Amino acid sequence: MKKTAYIVKLDTKNERLDTFLSLQADLTRSHVQKLIREGLVTVNGSIEKPGFKVKNRDRVELIINDEPQDVLVPEAIALHIVREDDSIIIVNKPAGMVVYPAAGNRSGTLMNALAHHCDKLCSIGAPLRPGIVHRLDKDTSGLIVVAKDDRAYYSLVDQFRERQAEKQYLALVYGNLKDNSGEIVKLIGRSDTDRKKMTTRTRRGKEAITKFEVLNRFKEASLVRVRIITGRTHQIRVHFASIGYPVLGDMTYGKKASLRSGHREIKFPRQMLHAHYLKLKHPATGDILECEAPMPEDMEKAIQELAEQ
Repeated sequence: MKKTAYIVKLDTKNERLDTFLSLQADLTRSHVQKLIREGLVTVNGSIEKPGFKVKNRDRVELIINDEPQDVLVPEAIALHIVREDDSIIIVNKPAGMVVYPAAGNRSGTLMNALAHHCDKLCSIGAPLRPGIVHRLDKDTSGLIVVAKDDRAYYSLVDQFRERQAEKQYLALVYGNLKDNSGEIVKLIGRSDTDRKKMTTRTRRGKEAITKFEVLNRFKEASLVRVRIITGRTHQIRVHFASIGYPVLGDMTYGKKASLRSGHREIKFPRQMLHAHYLKLKHPATGDILECEAPMPEDMEKAIQELAEQ
């Protein structure tokens, strides 16, 4: 048997316990409800009902069978490490790599690679996602920080919750935005028709703020620098799609996999979104860290082709 702990963050507070845990642990809600009834789930050490509303910083613990799929298997996968010390590791994640194992992606993930590379990892989130404090979608490239001990984990969680950490992205979006800079403020919540998708068309969403600056304009696209003030799931993709400028290559929210210019077709093999800048306070020293990740080749190629339109 293994015990896995999840810490409730600000953007997941007030969710039902069964909903929160099903999303965090990648289990069906009915399975989670069964585990709760069997006393295998606790909130701050107490057994609660499935409908219990979790609060910010609650510690939800789940006892699960020690089965092979719940073991993080170390794999010798090459990593582009931007910074590493005893407290944290910052990686430039390539597009196509999943952050941690889940159904359908049990190997080849960032966490499999980190389990092989690191001598130690945080206990929170173990066994499958120890030290994860923020996420990047599979097809989003760029910077991600992972805590290597529990002290660093809590420090980073606080920084993201209090909006002290800064994340900036580069995105290629469809069309030409009306303004050179601006702010998108729309609630984001889960779709009622597809629980894997997020939407701004909801009354039960949570505050989401996205700031942007246009860096370059092309015939049918714009290169924008994006700063997210909040950290909702799929926030940038959902926000830009909601105002009519979806991220190019995003087949979930935009479906703009290519643009045609005369007889020439420019293809976007994945969503053109890259986490290029990360600023945070080092959990142990208090020093301000600023990291940048260069634009990946596929986005550079797309920009060059758009410029030649």
